[in-house]
Amino acid sequence: MKITETKSTLARLLAKENINVTSTAKSTAYFDIKNRTLALPKWKDRGISVMDMLIGHEVGHALYTPADAVEKFNEKCPGTPFDVCNIVEDIRIERLIQSTYPGLPRLFKEAYNELVDADFFGIGDKDVNEMKFIDRLNLRGKIGTISDIPLSDEEEVIFKKCVDAETFEDVLEICAEIAEKIKNEPEPENNDSDEDN
Repeated sequence: MKITETKSTLARLLAKENINVTSTAKSTAYFDIKNRTLALPKWKDRGISVMDMLIGHEVGHALYTPADAVEKFNEKCPGTPFDVCNIVEDIRIERLIQSTYPGLPRLFKEAYNELVDADFFGIGDKDVNEMKFIDRLNLRGKIGTISDIPLSDEEEVIFKKCVDAETFEDVLEICAEIAEKIKNEPEPENNDSDEDN
């Protein structure tokens, strides 16, 4: 889907600043926190609700993720993949952006339903129980209201902390807890990590 001037204006209005909006050849959307640039993928096979959800999600980073997030994470959790922080922060910012703009929850649900129906997350033929915790946490955060994404009792507690996180400092504390947990997690036999969105 082409990025129209309307979509660019929508992103700027939601972000409450004159962010740069561009397209990317990458397969996912992203927000460059330091350069204040929102990049959207050139997807031709996705509906309007998916593109609007991506804008809402990335604007969540524009509003709530600090510019020094990577540095703070690396200081708090040295040697831990940044994916851990990205997943926890995604859960926090999606809750915050949907609370800020009450029309977004319906849109997010429509978009994630479309992505699940298209097996965008690649779990249609997988046993989700066999996936690593961090991958299941990511899926629970994104599609947990649509698909059954199992978590153990201990993992449910961590997920609840992610949902309840208010500040980026809360995110860092959760990341440190997850880093300790996954340090000794055995690798699953089929180690296909889902790409983050």
